[in-house]
Amino acid sequence: MKLWCELAWLGGDEPAAGVLLTIDGGVLRAITRATERPPDAERLPGLTLPGLANAHSHAFQRALRGRTHGATGSFWTWREQMYALAQTLTPDDYLPLARATFTEMARAGITVVGEFHYLHAGGNAMGEAVIQAAADVGIRLTLIDACYLRGGLDSFRDAGADAWAARVDELRDGELLRIGAAIHSVRAVDFDSMRVVAQWATARGAPLHAHVSEQPAENESCMEENGLTPTMTLAEAGAVSPSFTAVHATHLTDNDVALLGFARVCLCPTTERDLADGIGPARLLREAGAALCTGSDSQAFIDPFEEARAIELDERLATGVRGNHSPAQLLEAATAGGYESLGWPGGGRLAAGAPADLVNVSLDGIALAGTRPEDAIAATVFAAGPRDVRAVMVAGRWLETDGTVP
Repeated sequence: MKLWCELAWLGGDEPAAGVLLTIDGGVLRAITRATERPPDAERLPGLTLPGLANAHSHAFQRALRGRTHGATGSFWTWREQMYALAQTLTPDDYLPLARATFTEMARAGITVVGEFHYLHAGGNAMGEAVIQAAADVGIRLTLIDACYLRGGLDSFRDAGADAWAARVDELRDGELLRIGAAIHSVRAVDFDSMRVVAQWATARGAPLHAHVSEQPAENESCMEENGLTPTMTLAEAGAVSPSFTAVHATHLTDNDVALLGFARVCLCPTTERDLADGIGPARLLREAGAALCTGSDSQAFIDPFEEARAIELDERLATGVRGNHSPAQLLEAATAGGYESLGWPGGGRLAAGAPADLVNVSLDGIALAGTRPEDAIAATVFAAGPRDVRAVMVAGRWLETDGTVP
């Protein structure tokens, strides 16, 4: 298959014009320049991007829409409503809910999702429902199975870290599936068990994620228990490495920022603002060396463009400074940053050897009409939305998004 792109983002601040993509076996085999469309190539108008990555998702929380958004209270009162929802779900309920959530993601341009999974009633039955849902939609999935040992609901918890490892060992990678690990949080996993999970991930070369410093109260309880911040505790347990992703990382010390400079950080601005969690130090983390990525988390709504631009726009509100992150840096977080975090190295790029995952964005819709080619990257990052996604490809196959393909 050959696709000729009017404009394509190959990295940098501006798109390239006249880009020919050669695809075979679900992989981008060659990227060349061609002023005119070859007769054997399909034409992609507008702007073609690498597939967008959602590095942190709780698919079941989509069912909370409307139940919690107008409520007063805090993260902790929201959590009680989330628990109430989780108690009602069965695998048969979860399959159509997850399928709807992943369909919404695909229509928004998301080609890979990291499902941070801790609904463990019935062993792996709930996880298998998530795996089936992603397969039905046709997007890539990294099932980030979370070790959850204390607090929460009985249905979240395994008997211990070894029992968690034995259960997750029953799951297998597939063509569009990776199995990863998570330490749910320092409040949900004791120090010795953190070590077990980190060692499991290291031995398998699997991605490792954890909720980190989402709330000040989390930091305070961790200091009381361990005498260390959550980031420092995870580092002492051997979790912090280039394969580790700290999710949220909102309330950090300077030392935490330095430690996470060796890892990855997933920011979820739409959830963080919905729950009044705060605004994390994204610029400082990036300058320390941390690779950023983005996630929809609670599915307050699903828009990967909004997650990316909110990193910059929220930080402007917090700092009074514009230009903390360039459009290209934000788009990198929404594409390659997420793929790397989820265990798909080389993905999220239009480059030879990368997975043939891409998104075609219309530049002639209401939001982006009149955009100059040289401004297409900035315009897309700061103004585009799911309505502008024209077509989505995963592993060389067009997905059914709005019913049209090129």
